[in-house]
Amino acid sequence: VNGNLKGALLLMLAGAVFTGEVMLVRLAGETAATAQIVFFRALAQLLLGTAMVVASRGTFATRRPFLQVTRGLTSLGVWYLYYVSFLLLDLALASTLTFSTSLFVTLLAAPVLGERIGATRWAATLIGFAGVVIASGASPAAIEPGVLVGIASAALAAVLVLLNRILVRTEKTPTIMFYIGVVTTLGTLPVAWANWQPLSGEVFALLTCAGLVGASGMWLTIEAYRAGEVSALAPFPYLRLVFAVAAGYAVFAEVPGVNTLAGMAVIVATTIHIARSERRRGLAAPHR
Repeated sequence: VNGNLKGALLLMLAGAVFTGEVMLVRLAGETAATAQIVFFRALAQLLLGTAMVVASRGTFATRRPFLQVTRGLTSLGVWYLYYVSFLLLDLALASTLTFSTSLFVTLLAAPVLGERIGATRWAATLIGFAGVVIASGASPAAIEPGVLVGIASAALAAVLVLLNRILVRTEKTPTIMFYIGVVTTLGTLPVAWANWQPLSGEVFALLTCAGLVGASGMWLTIEAYRAGEVSALAPFPYLRLVFAVAAGYAVFAEVPGVNTLAGMAVIVATTIHIARSERRRGLAAPHR
C-alpha cells in the first residue's frame, strides 16, 4: 500500500511537472525555434541518462545498438511533434491528444506483436478515436493542423511502446535513457545550429528549465512505476489533464470548450480500459 501511495504521489507530481514543461515551452516558443527547444530537452536527457547510469553503477555498453538508435530517433520525432502541438493548440486539447497513444498501440499490437485483439478492445479503440474527433470540434475532413500534429505525435509514441517492449528484454533502463540522450542530442544539433535564433537571457533560462523539467518528469514517472503497481496507478496520469486545464486558464486565459471536455472524457475512459489491457500484456507506457 505504501508503495502505491508513493507511486501515486510521484505520478501526480509528474503530471504537474509535464504541465510546467509545456508552459515553459509555450513561453519560450514565441522567440525560440522548435529545434532549439528540442535541443535543450535532448541535452537534459543526456545529462539525466548519464547520471542514472553512474548512480546505478550500470553500463554504457549496449547489446542492441541499432534498436537504441532507432528508439532515440523515434523519440526525436515524437518530441518535435509534441512541442509543435503545444505551440499550436490550447494546453487542454494538446494534453488530451497525448493520451491517444494507447489507441494506436492497439492498432499496432496485432501486426507487429502478433497479439490477438478482442472485440471489446477494438470497440474501445474506435470509440477513443471518435473522442479525438469530438475534442477537435470539427468533422474528420476539417480537423485543424495542430490536432493532426498532436495525433501524429501520439501515433509515433505508440512505436516507442513497442520499441521499449523489445529493448527492456536485454537493456537496463539507465542504459536506454542514456542512449536516448545521445541520439536525440546528436540528431537535433545540426538542425538547431542551422536554425539558431538569438536568445535573450530570459528565453535561454526558459529553455534550460523546460529541458530539465521535462527530463525530471520522465524520471518521476519511472520511479512511480518502480514504487507502485501499474494497475493501482492507472488513473493517476490523467490528473495531468486537470493541471493542463487549470494552467491554460490561469496563464493563457484558455477556456476549454464543451467539445474538448466531452472528447477528453471519451478518450480518458477508453484509454484507461486499453491501458489496463496493455499492462496485463507487459506493455509499458512510453517515457517519450
